[in-house]
Amino acid sequence: MTQHYLTHARIVLADQILEDASLLIEDGIIAAINPESVADNIDTIDLAGRLLMPGMIDLHCDALEKEVEPRPNVHFPLDFAVAQADKRNASSGITTVFHAIAFANEELGLRNNDFAANIARAVHAWAPHGLIDNRVHCRYEITDETGLPVLLDLIEHDDMHLLSLMDHTPGQGQFKNMAAYRDYLARSYKKSEAELDAIIDKKLASAKGAFERAKTLIAAAHAKGVSVASHDDDTRERIETMSGLDVQISEFPINIEAASAAREHGLSTVFGAPNILRGKSQSGSMKALDAIEANVADCLCADYAPAALIVAVIKLPGLTDISLADAVKLVTLNPAKAAGLNDRGEIAVGKRADLIMVDLPAGLPQVGRVWLQGQTVYQGVYDHG
Repeated sequence: MTQHYLTHARIVLADQILEDASLLIEDGIIAAINPESVADNIDTIDLAGRLLMPGMIDLHCDALEKEVEPRPNVHFPLDFAVAQADKRNASSGITTVFHAIAFANEELGLRNNDFAANIARAVHAWAPHGLIDNRVHCRYEITDETGLPVLLDLIEHDDMHLLSLMDHTPGQGQFKNMAAYRDYLARSYKKSEAELDAIIDKKLASAKGAFERAKTLIAAAHAKGVSVASHDDDTRERIETMSGLDVQISEFPINIEAASAAREHGLSTVFGAPNILRGKSQSGSMKALDAIEANVADCLCADYAPAALIVAVIKLPGLTDISLADAVKLVTLNPAKAAGLNDRGEIAVGKRADLIMVDLPAGLPQVGRVWLQGQTVYQGVYDHG
């Protein structure tokens, strides 16, 4: 039996903080909190009063796309890119990450369906070698007719662990009007006016079969135990539709009405941690802080910046009246439940010993040490005294 003993820690439980507490780990599992006794020769680590919390679970981060394509049309080998993302997430205190990979063929580039599928398979191939638990979150643009067979194949071969349904048809959701959608395409993909017209015409035509494609994909995902999310929900009616399809998660609801409806229908809501740090949404949607204060936020995700997650969590109690234990649940227990991961997400006997220690160099929350199933996978030394 492999044992580790962590002492003199501020341990974050699901509902409270234990001061000057200790934790016993046996074979990668939390065996006891404040055990009465331990063996004399056990591996002991003194945390010297630092915060010890569960490893963070990130349901949505598309930063892997930047690892693959750091500059336009400059691509790294996929195994190299996934390995870099793995290290970046480990150093950020994320012990389970769902790499968000977009399948939206008209947007070209990395979001070409075949290229996106290769990235998903590369994540799966790297998983046995990773520092952390690397998983695949497939984001499907439901107006894309060509994506369905590609995604069904990924589900069939267990290369998908979370599915989200996106609909960027202009006139709803993230793009309330045609001008906003044209501006997005022009800025992101440098399209001519004629190219923009062709893309928009095809998207509007393809929207007609989107509902049936979504139902087919959801059924396949649920048959494999894969959780399903909707993206950029903007109305109560949209939430009711998604709930009727047995969707479990609402990612980035864009207003209080949609977020409240999601909670009423039992959907877990997800907001971006960068939104907390920046104080606003990059797309003009609701502030994540407002959602937390209105008690309609269940989870925070890294979105596009893994390092933002720990800073947002530790700073939240100073920005709102939320407790530290409740702030930590936004990135641990709540996302674990949303994704159906019942073996992790809290410091409790019998759970996986996925843990992080938090340092505060110059008052900035940083991850000093990370354990995955009881084994140290990352350590950063901030106190050089």
